[in-house]
Amino acid sequence: MGNSKSIEFCPKHGRHCLGPLFFHKGVLGTQVCLSLEGRRVERNRETFQNGLTFSCRPVRVQEKIHLRVELCDQHWNGALRVGFTSISPSSCGPLFPPAMAIPDLTTTDRYWASPVPSSLNMPGAELRFWVTPKGVLVYEGPNRVRYLLLKGVDVRSPLWAIIDVYGQTRAVLLLGSKQKGCNKRSCPVPPPPPVSYEDSCMCVNKGHPSCTPRGIHLPTDPITTTQMDSSAELDLVEDCAVCLSLRASVVLSCGHRCLCQRCAVRVTAEFGICPVCRQSIR
Repeated sequence: MGNSKSIEFCPKHGRHCLGPLFFHKGVLGTQVCLSLEGRRVERNRETFQNGLTFSCRPVRVQEKIHLRVELCDQHWNGALRVGFTSISPSSCGPLFPPAMAIPDLTTTDRYWASPVPSSLNMPGAELRFWVTPKGVLVYEGPNRVRYLLLKGVDVRSPLWAIIDVYGQTRAVLLLGSKQKGCNKRSCPVPPPPPVSYEDSCMCVNKGHPSCTPRGIHLPTDPITTTQMDSSAELDLVEDCAVCLSLRASVVLSCGHRCLCQRCAVRVTAEFGICPVCRQSIR
């Protein structure tokens, strides 16, 4: 599957582990710092940019990267950007990384990144993103709805994840990853600390507009995210959320396709609620 052959198994946790996952400690934007053993990244509150980060290792096709938004500053425009690159961050020059993923990286070959809608990036929000075998960058927000961010990612080479802590998003925490279809996960990590909502600046909600520093012109976020339609979803069918072995084939009344036929009968009879959103099954 694409770049998976170039990635070794974790020597500590065996063949069912994808290996450790944290931010690349040697390649960071000039205005960010790492904590929690490299799994938490926070940008200087005085700026909206220079928050580019990368994964410490190549990630696999269908490896879902799980993030939690830690801090937000709503007086800036734009928000988190995510994507992939087939260029090893360690191989780049001393002036790397640039100030922003878009357009500084995406105007060159072998970098793919897209903005995530600001409305889906509140403190405490958990999100996932990954690339499919057909090179589609997919984002799953806290509402568990999936969005197609872009197409055309070259999955023939190893890919490093791009996470640009930009604009309204000031800090994120890596919660780990899971590879679709084989139930493999990144190395286990300690439970994350609770989100400190008081440290975020939610001034937009208090009647203050988003701002741009005087003399600086921000690029317009080309937000072209579209909710996945039924044809695109065919490549994104999940394993059953209960047995984790059969494909999820039953669409519940709430709209989630998360159970195989066998488990759907049992869950409906014993619990009567969707295992994802907890709504009653009608």
